[in-house]
Amino acid sequence: MQKILVMGLPGAGKTTFAEKLKAYLESNSEFFSPAFELTTSKPIVKWLNADDVRKKYNDWDFSHEGRVRQSIRMRELADSFMNDFVIADFIAPLPEMRHNFKADWVIWIDTIEKGRFEDTNKMFIPPDVYDFRITEQNAEKWAEFVGSHIIENKRRPTFDSRKDTVMQMGRFQPWHGGHRALFERLIQRTGQVCIMIRDCQGWNGSNPFTAEQVKEFIKRDLDPIYQGQYEVLVIPNIVHIGWGRDVGYTMQQEVFDDTIHSISATKIRKKMGIE
Repeated sequence: MQKILVMGLPGAGKTTFAEKLKAYLESNSEFFSPAFELTTSKPIVKWLNADDVRKKYNDWDFSHEGRVRQSIRMRELADSFMNDFVIADFIAPLPEMRHNFKADWVIWIDTIEKGRFEDTNKMFIPPDVYDFRITEQNAEKWAEFVGSHIIENKRRPTFDSRKDTVMQMGRFQPWHGGHRALFERLIQRTGQVCIMIRDCQGWNGSNPFTAEQVKEFIKRDLDPIYQGQYEVLVIPNIVHIGWGRDVGYTMQQEVFDDTIHSISATKIRKKMGIE
């Protein structure tokens, strides 16, 4: 049995996604059920919704202690089932609550900046470790993407610093579609990219975003598909690159059509009301 945690802020779309994921897991391919030692036409999937569980136990305590108790209850219920998969959707705002559930797969639904409950917003700590990060409210699309990985037990890759890697360096003020197009071309070369953010906030009277803000722009855009295939580093405000003899790497300008070249961070900042 594999436990799947669907976590995130209230209103992010956890329940809708969990429903779609359950349907996808149940309707795709034959599946051997170790629990019943037989091959079924579909896997056996149980879904635990946090509100339904709280209602069943008449426990609406959202204090720290109440949330810890709920996370342990969700784990105990999940462990009690003889199923192929158990999906549990609940907020799990703190690392200890995610740890309590002991998921085999963690899916972070990260589609909103703030939920409807301010106490939860203040408590919520974004996870550092997760298998999937979903940043758009398109449950059917992402349920298929995530579900296919789970059925095939296809884990996300892990960045290998010793592997041949392509570098992408820039200010990224902000990160935009042109940067992503370049990333997607570069990753075809070696399968992983090191993105280097020049730490240049305020340089030349512009560049309004901090390096950490830029890093979050990049991760939010790339994580859903490319998690584990890139690394983001913050570097000094490099203005010149020099080298002597041939040292084992190449440099090349990538050329795109006008639809990509015309994307301007300056124009984007103006639309944002930022100079």
